[in-house]
Amino acid sequence: METMTRKKRKRSPLLPLVLVAAATLTVVLVLVFRSLLPAAQREEPDPHAGQIYVNDGANMVWLTPHENFAVSPLHRWQFVTLEEQPWYVGSEFTVRRGVDLSVFQKNVDWAKAAESGVEFAVIRLGFRGYGKGALQPDNLFDSHLDGVHAAGIDAGVYFFSQALTAEEGREEAQYVLERLNGRELELPVYFDWEPISAEDSRTNGYDYANLTDSAVAFCQTIQAAGYQAGVYINRQQGYYHYDLSRLADYSLWVADYNSYPDFYYRFDMWQYSANGQVDGFDIQVDQNLLFVPKNAAE
Repeated sequence: METMTRKKRKRSPLLPLVLVAAATLTVVLVLVFRSLLPAAQREEPDPHAGQIYVNDGANMVWLTPHENFAVSPLHRWQFVTLEEQPWYVGSEFTVRRGVDLSVFQKNVDWAKAAESGVEFAVIRLGFRGYGKGALQPDNLFDSHLDGVHAAGIDAGVYFFSQALTAEEGREEAQYVLERLNGRELELPVYFDWEPISAEDSRTNGYDYANLTDSAVAFCQTIQAAGYQAGVYINRQQGYYHYDLSRLADYSLWVADYNSYPDFYYRFDMWQYSANGQVDGFDIQVDQNLLFVPKNAAE
């Protein structure tokens, strides 16, 4: 019996071309459609839209900025190093060099310090004990303040706080005012709250919920007595622990140990070193730059 064989069907030579043309047309239509969409729908949303990329003192992080606090006008390119010290070369501020100190700096030759370029000093007036919370004086405060003014150097004050509540912040301010007893200051009185991690520290494990309340209560009390008020912070505190929008009326003193200050928000004074070697001091001392707006200095 003869075997029947089925003839193979020949594929049209045009079919591949038709498929390619159809695919190309699809791509073109998709591109045309996307081009007609608004830009926001054509691109993937930016996960960091509206945020800032900052150094928080430990890492580079993305943060959502405060809406009601001014941004720093200082930039990295406005700073140079002169004689191993940072210096501002911008045009918006008059800059002054200064120190801050406490009982740990003894036997200061203030005349020599003034000759070396020290224009101001922020002096510790006292502190709250981190254990029982007692208010205590800095035993060299009066001597330092007398020496500063005798040498023609401007003076400010800081109080080392361990306040847990607004009431304690207010109590610390009253203690400062009693010790000042009306003495003249050219610079603010600063609230300096720093964490103490010792096992018996009253602020160990503090959740920072009342920190801004404490600072505001301190500053309001100081200003009501006719002095300027301010808050000393580091970058971690400024970005995470304080509500800066509530500190807009006070001076900010920022600790940032670097060749230029990179804190995102506005501040008035920059503590750039904790181990400075300054003529007139026989021990290391903190060093600072004070930024005075040109329009305020004139």
